[in-house]
Amino acid sequence: MIPMDKIELTKKLGDKIKELRKNRGLSLTQLALNAGIDYTQLHRIEHGKINTSIYQIFLISKTLNLPMAMLFNEM
Repeated sequence: MIPMDKIELTKKLGDKIKELRKNRGLSLTQLALNAGIDYTQLHRIEHGKINTSIYQIFLISKTLNLPMAMLFNEM
């Protein structure tokens, strides 16, 4: 298997977060507030514009009530 590059991984992670957030009926604002992450920062994460920290991924996964590994499934 050929590893993904950083841009592709960042985009796939953002897409997964967005999908899970929407499946839970949360707006971007709600997830950002509940996770303690700035709205603009979360927007940029979901759109694959930034390579975020593992801590922010942890906060997002806890707020979505799922294990961090779930964000990386099927990548």
